[in-house]
Amino acid sequence: MVRLQEEHHAQLLHVRCQHQEQVEDLTTSHEAALLEMENNHTVAIAILQDDHHHKVQELMSTHELEKKELEENFEKLRLSLQDQVDTLTFQSQSLRDRARRFEEALRKNTEEQLEIALAPYQHLEEDMKSLKQVLEMKNQQIHQQEKKIIELEKLAEKNIILEEKIQVLQQQNEDLKARIDQNTVVTRQLSEENANLQEYVEKETQEKKRLSRTNEELLWKLQTGDPTSPVKLSPTSPVYRGSSSGPSSPARVSTTPR
Repeated sequence: MVRLQEEHHAQLLHVRCQHQEQVEDLTTSHEAALLEMENNHTVAIAILQDDHHHKVQELMSTHELEKKELEENFEKLRLSLQDQVDTLTFQSQSLRDRARRFEEALRKNTEEQLEIALAPYQHLEEDMKSLKQVLEMKNQQIHQQEKKIIELEKLAEKNIILEEKIQVLQQQNEDLKARIDQNTVVTRQLSEENANLQEYVEKETQEKKRLSRTNEELLWKLQTGDPTSPVKLSPTSPVYRGSSSGPSSPARVSTTPR
């Protein structure tokens, strides 16, 4: 039991020593970190102060330059305005002198100047009457021109209507021309067909006449019984048999002689 207590006491002492060493190490590390942070803070403050000083110097330099430029511009503007003021003052004085001389001249020659000034207006009333007459004539002419313009507008409207009708008639005329051309083509075709038919009819007529003559010859020969003129007929050749009452229906004639 005593041994255990001694071992436990020894362990406590050992733990206390380790804890004390750890506390001392932590204290040392903390103090070193604080010292480093203080040094870094001091350096950062010094850098910020230096940067702030440079920026202040730059701003002051820029301000001085702008101030100097503004002062120079102000001086130029002041000199320019002063020149303008001097010029205007001189011109004003010159105008005053001229006005004064003009007033003096007017006071001296008022009556003469008035007569000269009123001379162009002596015949003003007559001129006004003439102008009034001219204006009346112009108004009449304008009124007549307005009437003519109204009539021309009416004619223009009529012309538009007539142009539309003309366009319609031209279209109808073109349609009629197309129909006439078509009818001409059809008429030409019909004429050609009619000519062909007439030619065919003439040929048929001539053929009928020839056949009629042949039939008459054959009929005469058959009636007379002329043996000196034997005639061989085609089996398909038609002949007419004569009688006292006239011709009858066609009959086939044999090819053998009587």
